[in-house]
Amino acid sequence: MRMDGKPQGVEISDERFEKAKVNAEDVYKTLTAIPCPYLKADVHFNAKGFEHLKFKSRDKARNRMDQYTRFKLVHIVPEIIRRSHTVQGIWETNEWESQKSHGRWEKRQRPVMYYEFVAVIGKARLKVIVKKVEGLDPHFWSLIPFWRMNEITRERKLYDGNPESD
Repeated sequence: MRMDGKPQGVEISDERFEKAKVNAEDVYKTLTAIPCPYLKADVHFNAKGFEHLKFKSRDKARNRMDQYTRFKLVHIVPEIIRRSHTVQGIWETNEWESQKSHGRWEKRQRPVMYYEFVAVIGKARLKVIVKKVEGLDPHFWSLIPFWRMNEITRERKLYDGNPESD
C-alpha cells in the first residue's frame, strides 16, 4: 500500500467526537496496571496519560482529528503493552516534573526514560510510549496512530521526534 501525503482530514460531527471521547474515557478509567514483559514491571494508567491524548503540551490542544483518532484506538493500548517483549526505541532525558513535597507541588528536574513499542494490530499501526520517571512506576504516556509522511522525501516517519510532545 502506498501512502501519499498527509492523511486527509475528515469532518467529524460534534456528536461523533464526544461519543468517541466519552468511550475512550470509559475504557481508560477501567485500565489498571498492565504487565509489560520488556520492562518486567507493570505499566500504570494515570490522568497524565489521558491528558496527553488531548494535549500536546500544557496549553496546546491537539487538533480535533488527532484527538479523535487516538480516542478510537485507546482500547488497543493494553494489548500492545502486554505483548511487548522488545522495545523499538528508548529516549533518555532530564525534564521538569511536578511532584508533591511537604504538602505542596514543586517542579524538580528528574531523569526520564521513554520506551517506544510499535505494533500492527488488525488494520491499526500504532506506537505506544511508556514514560518512566526515576523513582516512580512506569506509566502510559502516549499513543501515536499511523505513520506520517515526510513532505520532502516522501518517506514514512513514526513521529516528529519528541516523545514528550508526540
